[in-house]
Amino acid sequence: MTAYGPETTFDNLIGGRWVPAQQRRENISPSDTSDVLGRFARAGAEDVEAAIAAARAALPDWSYGTVQRRFDVLDTAGTLVRERADELGALLAREEGKPLAEARAEAVRAAQLLKFFAGEALRNTGEVVESVRPGLTVEMTHEPVGVVGVITPWNFPIAIPAWKIAPALAFGNTVVFKPAELVPASAHALVSILVEAGLPAGVLNLVMGSGRVVGDVLSHSPEVDAVTFTGSAAVGAGVIAAATASGAKVQAEMGGKNPLVVLGDADLPAAADAAVNGAFFSTGQRCTASSRLIVTADVHDEFVDLVLERMGRLRVGDARDPETTVGPVVSAEQLEQDRAYIDGAAAEGATVHGGHRVQADAEGYFLAPALVTDTTEEMTINREEVFGPVASVIRVADYEEALAVANRTPFGLSAGIFTRSLAHAADFRRRAQAGMVMVNAPTAGVDYHASFGGRKGSSFGPREQGRAAREFFTVHKTAYINAGAPE
Repeated sequence: MTAYGPETTFDNLIGGRWVPAQQRRENISPSDTSDVLGRFARAGAEDVEAAIAAARAALPDWSYGTVQRRFDVLDTAGTLVRERADELGALLAREEGKPLAEARAEAVRAAQLLKFFAGEALRNTGEVVESVRPGLTVEMTHEPVGVVGVITPWNFPIAIPAWKIAPALAFGNTVVFKPAELVPASAHALVSILVEAGLPAGVLNLVMGSGRVVGDVLSHSPEVDAVTFTGSAAVGAGVIAAATASGAKVQAEMGGKNPLVVLGDADLPAAADAAVNGAFFSTGQRCTASSRLIVTADVHDEFVDLVLERMGRLRVGDARDPETTVGPVVSAEQLEQDRAYIDGAAAEGATVHGGHRVQADAEGYFLAPALVTDTTEEMTINREEVFGPVASVIRVADYEEALAVANRTPFGLSAGIFTRSLAHAADFRRRAQAGMVMVNAPTAGVDYHASFGGRKGSSFGPREQGRAAREFFTVHKTAYINAGAPE
């Protein structure tokens, strides 16, 4: 097991070698700001360019090699991640602040993703059709897109890298990976396992550091054929503009302001459980979080009481404590942002339940979950993504108003409804302006073998995960073959 402490240094991986950098950054636990996991390399522009060159050099051998080799590496890596789920979960909890049970589940999810895409390497089927012209056969196949830049966020520091890196490698691409600067240890651990699994030098390169340096070079480089990004809408817009200008394919997932509609005929205890899960688990730091609870007036008060009762059972504390259900906010900056939204909602006339700082044995970024009631649709808390343990409640008259409010947002990632009415459930599935719709289930939580993505300002480009991942990580080729007349 790797030792993590203030004196331990971690380097970038470029062309199969661990390369130190001129600058390093301390990695601090949000549960205990005196706990330093290590000093991690901060890549400069020249490091990123070297990593891109290494990926380019490794591309022919990896892309033209056998699919069996790709399967073997990813399948072995999946096995190793699964075997080390406890260790990886403990590291993730310590680094990002996700409670232990959720952190371990994320490591298992990464293992599932690696193994699923190992199989996709073997399932990269094409199509053969007869030509309308005599003597010709038409073959349609999917080939690697090339060098892929992978830019990932801090909230799922093992799962999101896995669901981008695994399909990239499965379909024969090479990768330059830039993790969020708050979570380099999880990224380093995942990359180390892939190397251990037999990945050839240069196929996967890790460049840790700031988005302004690493992300900027990846987004602008003409030697990068595709960029897949998950993060904020503001940063995503810059990545999209830069990468498309350089001719790269772009895939971007940029957050949400997800509605959970609760109708009068709903199973209210189940709806309240789903609201608490979607809004506050993972400290609310999920792009699929249930941030807007849209409730019809006939059950509004009862539903709010049920949610508040369940909130009272949540235990905020050190993510490494098995009894903790809500860990710390990831950083001081994120805590300040969350508090600003909570205070702003109160200033606009809303009622805030919870949302106060929580004291713990160690100095950390602990925030009690906040439920904001008496809100109007126009309030800032209902328009902008908070990305913390904060949910607002909007009272509506009926289903039609609930649907209209749910859709009036620039985002469109996930939307949910709780109802016993098959007619309302079917109508919501059809008319909700979201890439993913949940019926009688939390807005957060998706399967590793199903496609993931949104509409409007939430997503750009092809879907992630599942069979849909091939669309982004490959290019389509049509070949016409004239075998000639038999001799």
